[in-house]
Order: sequence, then C-alpha cells, then structure tokens
Amino acid sequence: MDIARIAALGIVAAILAVAVKRQSAEFALLISISASVLLLLILTPWLGQAVGILENIASLVNAASGAAYIGLILKIICVAYIAEFASQVCADAGESAIASKIELGGKVIIMVISAPIISGLVSLIAGIL
Repeated sequence: MDIARIAALGIVAAILAVAVKRQSAEFALLISISASVLLLLILTPWLGQAVGILENIASLVNAASGAAYIGLILKIICVAYIAEFASQVCADAGESAIASKIELGGKVIIMVISAPIISGLVSLIAGIL
C-alpha cells in the first residue's frame, strides 16, 4: 500500500535529517529535499488517476465548456501543489519569508486562473434567475 511506503519514507527521512543535522545542516536539508522528491514520485500514479477522474467528469458535462473548465481546474491544482511544495522546501531551509511569498504568489495565480470559472458560474446563476 502506497500510504505505508509514504509514511515509512517520511519517518525514516525525518529521523535521518534530525540525526545528521547536528553534524551537517546542509546534508540534513539535502535529505529532506531528496525525500520530498521521492514522495512526489511515489504520488505520480495517484495524480494520474486524479486527472482521469476529472476527465471523466468533464465528459459528463457539456463537451465544449466542460473540457475548458477541467483544464482550468487542473491548472489550479498544479499551481497549488507546486506552490505548496516550493514553500515547504523554503520553510525547511529556514527561509520562511520566501516561503510565505511563494504561497502568496500561488494564491494570486489561482485567483486569476479561476476567474473564468467564477464568471461562468455567475452567468449560470444569472441565467437561472
């Protein structure tokens, strides 16, 4: 089961990073970043399944607008995951100010990407009323 591998890798990496941190903070950071990348690689098949689910949902919706909205939703999810990953790496490196700016940047980009979805929703509600 993947969650067991994820949990085991995370726990082992955390223990190694804490044990090594006293001798070499740089090596401890390298362990942390390497474990994060490995965890993302483990999650890759799951992310592919999530994309497949969204594509199935899009096929149930009007073909033209559904596909456009699903594309936007996938972009939003990608921005959120990338921003979160980069922010956590910066926070692990002790750069919380940079981490918070990455989070802010991700939120702003998500807001801009989601504007067509919000606009379509408002149009739909206005059409019903």
